[in-house]
Amino acid sequence: MTRRELAAAGITDPALRAAYTHCRQLNAHHGKTYFLATRLLPVERRCAVHALYGFARWADDIVDDLDRRRTPQERDRLLRLLEDDLTHGLRTRGGDQPVVRAVADTAARYAIEPRLFADFLASMRDDLSVTDYPTYADLRAYMHGSAAAIGLQMLPVLGTVAPREVAAPHAAALGVAFQLTNFLRDVGEDLDRGRVYLPADLLAAHGADRPLLEWSRRTGRRDPRIRAAFAAAEALTRAVYREAEPGIAMLDPRVRPCIRTAYTLYGGILDAIAADDYAVLHRRSVVPRRRRALTAAVGIARILGARARTGTPRPVAPVRGEPTPQGAGDRR
Repeated sequence: MTRRELAAAGITDPALRAAYTHCRQLNAHHGKTYFLATRLLPVERRCAVHALYGFARWADDIVDDLDRRRTPQERDRLLRLLEDDLTHGLRTRGGDQPVVRAVADTAARYAIEPRLFADFLASMRDDLSVTDYPTYADLRAYMHGSAAAIGLQMLPVLGTVAPREVAAPHAAALGVAFQLTNFLRDVGEDLDRGRVYLPADLLAAHGADRPLLEWSRRTGRRDPRIRAAFAAAEALTRAVYREAEPGIAMLDPRVRPCIRTAYTLYGGILDAIAADDYAVLHRRSVVPRRRRALTAAVGIARILGARARTGTPRPVAPVRGEPTPQGAGDRR
């Protein structure tokens, strides 16, 4: 399928094809929910989405360094090297690293604003030193770069039927909604990395705080104050989904099934968390396999309907045989 995507996108240079293939592999391995939804995009646009995801994932892995082999100073050095490579790549449509070559080519093809990448990398740098957020406003400032900017990067690739400036706030909100979902799902894992992304004011409103979360994570014991705070975080996240939802109808009709599927799959993670009684400090909540399969099938049906109405060809292959989504492993 990779060759078909590359051919449809008009990517012929061997080195560039290898760079895009590398990004696709990162997406398939790490962002399984996101990757499944991407399979529902028109084939010629998938490479660009893989490039945007691959670059974000590469930067995220530098910051997180899950094996903890690098010092904070080393991670900062690597992130600055990546930023320098990207700055040069956006000017020359090149780059030393495969993820940079692919994303620089995508940025040129779709006229993606360079400042969106700068905003993203600024938030990644915050992760090297910031370990919690006093207020939701503080967290939203961080998510402007880490999530909203990615939604805005995607918008030129997806295409719109409304003016882009009208669709943009909804695209940004969808990126934030996805990230808030990951923050709640991964709160225990993030705590192990020394970070709490749920804002302190939200926790405090329900009598919880970081030491209480750490106690619960360490002992395996639960507390009603934590449950109440997590339920409030779910409600907050659902409000952002509602803010994002009108933007789906503003997209190119051929991409709407993909984004609707991603919207439903990520929202399903919230359903799973609630069904698991907010036990996310102790185990990861996952969407049942049958529900994921049904959501993908509905997405395919929507694609067939959209292409029948517009006269575009039927999809060549269904998503069967692709990795089953477990939920993206990163924060985006």
